Amino acid sequence: MRSFLGKDISVKNEILAGLTVALALVPEVVAFAFVAGIDPLVGLHSSVIIGLCAAIFGGRPGMISGAAGSIAVVLVALVAKYGVEYLFATVVVMGIIQILVGVFKLGKFARMIPHSVMLGFVNGLAIVIFLAQLNQFKVDGAWMQGTQLYAMIGLVLLTMAIVHYLPKFTKAIPASLAAIGVTTGMGMWLNKIGIHMPNVREFAQGGIAGGLPTFHLPQVPFNLETLEIVVPFAVTAAMVGLIESLLTLSLIDDLTDTRGQTNKESIGQGIGNLINGFMGGTGGCAMIGQSMINITSGGKGRLSGVATALALLSFVLFGSGVIEVIPLAALVGVMFMVVIETFAWETLKFGKRIPHKDFIIIIVVAGITIAHDLALAVIIGIIISALIFAWEKGKRITATTRVNEKGIKVYDLDGPLFFGSVASFKEIFDIQNDPEEIAIDFRNSHVNDHSAIEAINSITEKYRKAGKVLHLKHLSTDCYKLLKNAEEIMEINIMEDPLYHVADDQLD
Repeated sequence: MRSFLGKDISVKNEILAGLTVALALVPEVVAFAFVAGIDPLVGLHSSVIIGLCAAIFGGRPGMISGAAGSIAVVLVALVAKYGVEYLFATVVVMGIIQILVGVFKLGKFARMIPHSVMLGFVNGLAIVIFLAQLNQFKVDGAWMQGTQLYAMIGLVLLTMAIVHYLPKFTKAIPASLAAIGVTTGMGMWLNKIGIHMPNVREFAQGGIAGGLPTFHLPQVPFNLETLEIVVPFAVTAAMVGLIESLLTLSLIDDLTDTRGQTNKESIGQGIGNLINGFMGGTGGCAMIGQSMINITSGGKGRLSGVATALALLSFVLFGSGVIEVIPLAALVGVMFMVVIETFAWETLKFGKRIPHKDFIIIIVVAGITIAHDLALAVIIGIIISALIFAWEKGKRITATTRVNEKGIKVYDLDGPLFFGSVASFKEIFDIQNDPEEIAIDFRNSHVNDHSAIEAINSITEKYRKAGKVLHLKHLSTDCYKLLKNAEEIMEINIMEDPLYHVADDQLD
């Protein structure tokens, strides 16, 4: 038991923190269910399952997982076009992918995501969630009008005001829960005076049955066509879930001055989603807002995550009648506050304060997130960042020249030689005006890849055609082996030196 709880963990604080998070989690999970176009009970059951699995098997104690909005945004098109059974099948494949990522220890690469990509990611996510909420201002596909619209806007603003200002007076009750309670009361009063406010019961078409999740094998044909439909959504959802989970993990690492296990977390998330798919559930991942609430409430261990999941299940079993009367306006208000808290507002001031390339990456990632999906946006952002880095590093290769006592002209390179710097490397040499014998000294350089080898071979060939001889000096051991191996596919003039691995030790 002590190994499960961890060191310096208070059982009382863990349970109270879990209860607090569960109270705040209910309205958001129901709101995310609206985004995905699924029954709110599906989202609640899914949050219970993935919350338990991530808390028990995951790699970051204190982190809270549930049916998150980022996954809902990815899967909404699938549900709309193919139905919920394909959603369940997709979540099964999603879980398998995430488990494989952890087994093959690929989770560590999430720590390589540049900060500019992270900012674009959260900004795009915030905008997508905001746009998804606008559908709640429609009735039967048409925009609300007149008194109903004004009442809807008023309840949304009331919810947002309570969520924002209540913590300034008291933190005894979660602000989002208090806002839901007040707005629900106002919504019921408006319904009594003849101003209809849509609620959860109407969305769920008959209400929420407060039962336990049950085993459900996805009712889809097991064939190649189904895989063609499911796999693209599963890959995208798996990547989005892992990215958000591992970014949340890094944030909590910084806050608690500890270090989570990315690969173990990937496996924990995968187990939760795999089980969800076979229990008629949707996909989930770590939730930044709820994780922050848990940490600040004193929940630092795995018990707080377990307490959150069990408390949430209790609400489903015994409090479903209360959830059904929640007006959509209350959920929209809560989600708008999530948008405000998620969006990195400081990026609006970054135009002249950070390098232009980073600002462009933020804009590109956010734009692709809105237009396509989060996973593609992050991948493209990482690629752009890597290319910019390669370009900047490539421009740094330089050379100074000298002539030794034997009349041999020596090019002393400074900087790495790789695919990004080969163009600058080739411009360094003055082949026509160089003497009969030339040397390139790699003491302050490094041969990194096949593009570098090809560049060396190209320069060697040009000197050979000009009737001149080129030597290579002071290669590191790995560079020397790389070039020696390349002799099987191209001709390079290497003269071995048993001590320094240089082309010709007699040159100096």
